[in-house]
Amino acid sequence: METDKGSIMDGKFSSFLSTSLKGISQVILIENVITGLLILIAIMISSVYLGVIALLSAMIGTLVGKFGGADENAIRQGLLGYNSVLTGMALALFLNGSYMWIIALIGAAAAAIFTAAMMHFMKNTEVPILTFPFIVLTWFTLLAAYKLKGLTLSSAIVPQSLSQWQLNIAGKVDLIDGIFHGIGQVFFLDNTMSGILIFIAVFWGGRKLGLYAVIGNAAAILVAYVLGGEHSLIVLGLYGYNAILTIIAVSGVFKNDHNRYALLSGIVAACLTVPITAGLSSLLLPYGLPALTMPFVLGTWLFLGARKVMPKL
Repeated sequence: METDKGSIMDGKFSSFLSTSLKGISQVILIENVITGLLILIAIMISSVYLGVIALLSAMIGTLVGKFGGADENAIRQGLLGYNSVLTGMALALFLNGSYMWIIALIGAAAAAIFTAAMMHFMKNTEVPILTFPFIVLTWFTLLAAYKLKGLTLSSAIVPQSLSQWQLNIAGKVDLIDGIFHGIGQVFFLDNTMSGILIFIAVFWGGRKLGLYAVIGNAAAILVAYVLGGEHSLIVLGLYGYNAILTIIAVSGVFKNDHNRYALLSGIVAACLTVPITAGLSSLLLPYGLPALTMPFVLGTWLFLGARKVMPKL
């Protein structure tokens, strides 16, 4: 009997861990345990602290979904976890203080609730919520730090006057770093080895999706360079990660048999994230807020919405 109980408990924990890892993989729109594990290892390579936060956040998102009585299929797919992962990581990065990891994990729980609410509000539109809950929660938490003494912003959040802003396009563009940092920045990483491992994770989830990621990243780097984007930002991958997510969404995950020009649409959408990123960054400059994945959300919503009228896109 004890053995049977142990087996049941082991089975439940294994299922829970698999679901949590899917929550990590769903950040890049893939439902795959191995992909999630590879991404977790990539995060750990760059920062053990962030890796632990990512895993705990995925687990918290899954638990909130289970205790809240969410649809079991949505929970198993990791759809209650991915916004929690990004929110937990972002707050752990952009807030300072000995106990800010607690705030990060509370944010991860709130992200799961926000995700569930958005699922309800948008279910009739057939438009995916993507990472919108993560973006809104992170922005508002960081803005709250200006009014709440208990929240301390990290040195990465630096408000600047747009009137005194100067564009700096000095320096070389290292394409290798730009390529691998681009996909790493989906998880706030600028480590080349981490980027390589995340690319492997995407290809593991689907060779076509991996190819799309490469194309989207290359397109964003090219467009950013031609339009005169800051070379340092290109190398850091800050123009690439939204393009990668967008082309995967538009060309791979949310297309159907009617989308004859899905790949072309995805490339155009990926290129569009570059000026959106630049414009949004300028808009947020006085608050010191990062653009996060809002260019991905806007670009993807734009094309998926257009498909309701032009189904061949």
